[in-house]
Amino acid sequence: MALETTLILFKPDAVAKNLVGTVLSRYEQAGFKVRGLKMMKLSDEILAEHYSHIADKPFFPDVRGFMQETPVIALALEGDDVISKVRDLLGPTDSKAAAAGTIRGDFGDKEGDAKMRNVCHASDSPEAAEAELKRFFGEGEIF
Repeated sequence: MALETTLILFKPDAVAKNLVGTVLSRYEQAGFKVRGLKMMKLSDEILAEHYSHIADKPFFPDVRGFMQETPVIALALEGDDVISKVRDLLGPTDSKAAAAGTIRGDFGDKEGDAKMRNVCHASDSPEAAEAELKRFFGEGEIF
């Protein structure tokens, strides 16, 4: 097992539905440690960088608009194999396909855009986690 730190973003749907504490509790109950936590409003620039893989797609303005509906909560979470384990806890990106008992299955949007309104973003690899943590946390903000 590898000790890792990953980025979680509580998306605007989680913030608007007051799910942050409930979901954070699931991560902590799974044995992960909070190493950084902050609320922030996402700029056009940070969203273009974070979503650079889709920034040229016609649906990107909808993604940007959604991610700017409310502030988001950035979480640096540490644990053994935390990257893959968090993604298992979350369930698939499409909340409609997520099983009950997963975070997205229990709290994600089942009516609208279940791939976008799916409670949390989580880094998908050690390389992504490293880049994303630097994008959302400054020097001295991860403990």
